Amino acid sequence: MSTSTDENSKKSDKETSPGPPKGVARDYFESFVVTLIMALFGMTFVLQAVTVPTASMENTILVGDYLLVNKFIFSPGDTLPFLPEREIKRGDIIVFKYPGNSKHPEMDRRRDPPLRKYEINYVKRVIGLPGETIEFNNNQVLINGQPLAEHRVWGEHPLDSGGKMKDRAPLTTKEIEERQPDQSYDVYYGEISTKEAASGVSSPRPYVFAAAGKPFKIPDDSYFVMGDNRDNSEDSRFWGPVQRDLIIGRAMFVYWSYDESAPSNGNFLIDFFKNTRWSRTGTLVK
Repeated sequence: MSTSTDENSKKSDKETSPGPPKGVARDYFESFVVTLIMALFGMTFVLQAVTVPTASMENTILVGDYLLVNKFIFSPGDTLPFLPEREIKRGDIIVFKYPGNSKHPEMDRRRDPPLRKYEINYVKRVIGLPGETIEFNNNQVLINGQPLAEHRVWGEHPLDSGGKMKDRAPLTTKEIEERQPDQSYDVYYGEISTKEAASGVSSPRPYVFAAAGKPFKIPDDSYFVMGDNRDNSEDSRFWGPVQRDLIIGRAMFVYWSYDESAPSNGNFLIDFFKNTRWSRTGTLVK
């Protein structure tokens, strides 16, 4: 009897005793896999990082800004009251897939390198909403025939010592008009177009959509977008509205900004610390 009991006790101990402790390498591997899965989930459904290579949104967004994009806020379908979702509003700065030039696709093919729709992400501000009629006339946006409240500012790229324009540097600005309470954001116009607008006579520009005297009705489920640097932005005025299903999300904040117009020291680390715009880190995009 005692022998049988001892054998049963040993068997029970084997069944309940813990296995060998996990090694450090396994701990790190499991942590890495979990982190990777969470990162992939976040980048797919919640957040995305993008960089800004052009000056079309200056000075709101500068060349060399790295943005974090909220992909969840504009999730398609019905919004739920307990989730931070909402419809796209006028004034939102959105990230979207380039829709392609719908009227003149040959213009995309002439670019170097050629532009292909859906392959590159753009960042612009929502100006017109579905079903609205929009017109751009004399540096003024008209929505359904009424002027849109925008704070217009004079802005030009600075010149270097040789008189060449520094097109990757922030705009040098000057007030055109006093800000009004309903003007929540700034838009920038160059000196020539500012003087033209003040005189009431503007030179014709090659806008295809919403040109002066040619109001454009925005299709349902589409949005009319423009860059804040109005004289230096290729946007819906040239290639048309953006369909809802091409919109990725809303630009949230700058997580890093590198001044690409600053001179290089030749040393990566020195350039990183010297040319990083530390004051822009963490600033909200609005």
